[in-house]
Amino acid sequence: MPRIVGIDIPNEKSIWISLTYVHGIGKHTSEQILKEAGIDKMTKANKLTEDELSRITQIIDRNYIVGGQLRRQVSQNIARLRDIVCYRGIRHRKGLPVRGQQTQSNARTRKGPRKTVAGKKGVKEVH
Repeated sequence: MPRIVGIDIPNEKSIWISLTYVHGIGKHTSEQILKEAGIDKMTKANKLTEDELSRITQIIDRNYIVGGQLRRQVSQNIARLRDIVCYRGIRHRKGLPVRGQQTQSNARTRKGPRKTVAGKKGVKEVH
């Protein structure tokens, strides 16, 4: 398995798909990187030479923020929003959707599993 910026990429896949295993590189970005490096995107990852791997690594290091550094930057951005107590920061703190989605019937991904409230529905008064 070739290593690019600290990530083992899969051998048997085309290099343009294998590059997407690096956090922060999608399909479009991987095509741009390969075009700049002058490498055919359909080449299998295990067929790359050391020279081609080093060209890809240099382009990524020079032009893109990827991997742990990208994760750190995103978490710092969220922490900044929390610290300045803006609307988006409050939504992050409460674990609710940040980008304006409705929450009455959806938003289970952000809110987590349902927390059932006892006695909310179907309670009849006894006279």
